[in-house]
Amino acid sequence: MIAMTDQYKDNKEPITEDSVEKNLADSTSEASLQASVSRSKAIEDDLSVNPEKYRMLTGDRPTGELHIGHYFGSLANRVRLQNAGVESFVLIADYQVITDRDGVGPIKDRVYSALANYIAVGIDPDKSTIFTHSAVPALNQLMLPFLSVVTDSELYRNPTVKSEHEATGGRPMSGLLLTYPVHQAADILFCKANLVPVGKDQLPHLEQARVIARRFDERYGRVDKDKPVFPSPEALLSGASSILGLDGKKMSKSHGNTIEIGMSSDETAKRIKKAVTDSERHITFDPKNRPEVSNLVNLAALCTDQDPVAIAEKIGDGGAGQLKKLVTESVNEYFAPIRARRAELVADHGYLEKILADGNEVANEVGNKTLNEVRSAMQMIYY
Repeated sequence: MIAMTDQYKDNKEPITEDSVEKNLADSTSEASLQASVSRSKAIEDDLSVNPEKYRMLTGDRPTGELHIGHYFGSLANRVRLQNAGVESFVLIADYQVITDRDGVGPIKDRVYSALANYIAVGIDPDKSTIFTHSAVPALNQLMLPFLSVVTDSELYRNPTVKSEHEATGGRPMSGLLLTYPVHQAADILFCKANLVPVGKDQLPHLEQARVIARRFDERYGRVDKDKPVFPSPEALLSGASSILGLDGKKMSKSHGNTIEIGMSSDETAKRIKKAVTDSERHITFDPKNRPEVSNLVNLAALCTDQDPVAIAEKIGDGGAGQLKKLVTESVNEYFAPIRARRAELVADHGYLEKILADGNEVANEVGNKTLNEVRSAMQMIYY
């Protein structure tokens, strides 16, 4: 890691429950957000010079089809970092599907669909390790020692747990949902990732991983006296524009307001035709006062690499019909090669199986090595 401000680096006092709660709360404060932004900018500057110093962990839950919000919000950035030379681990978080639901659904289809999307958008299996939770026992075994260094009250107060539970509509919280931040910490730390691309709303779960890494070292010691078992992972904050769903709400697989990466051009056109706009005919780019119209303008801008204000001015009095026509053409043209590549991949299931098997093998090698270091630090290697 590069030398950066780290609130734990020089603090030799044990992390207490009160300090954890304060740090998690501070992670969403304005001052802390600004500090995180500054650290993220410093990392971006260093990435262009020293990409080999970083190992990135990122991924998705296979709860539905990946959509263009995922693409512009995170997938394109993963490809950028991978191509810049950052060692990348991409997780298909299949075990986390059941944190807040009663079953797995068509999980096998969704796992392979996600894998096809990843490769189609440019995630290269020769440069990035793509793997699944359930295939890496060492990752999941880290949950046991990690759970020993957190308390239930810390987890109940964790902002990530609170927000995920609220999203379930108040159904009884499962033990897996309660320990969700610990599982996320295991995702990051099993491969000793020191870089995690996140949005600002995800900073608390990264803070929890940092706390667990430090607390494990304090409680169980080190294999090497000169360095901890786990690095303190840093956030790389996304600068991507947020894309709303076609109904003006957050774009979400569960809301049915998305344009899926794998949709046909006709399906895309039908979705965009139903997109919410407003009653004013003249098109302007005004995200605060006209969020739905501006969202469509921004989507066209992202797909054509143009300024959204210029696009809005060009449409002018053409109204919502002209705007939707432009958005449909822009989205379909931009995603045409991605969709063509995706179709080829879906048709070659044997290739996808090999890619996943190879990725799981690499992840297991890395995870087993980390677990052995953990067991050594805990004095649990007996022969």
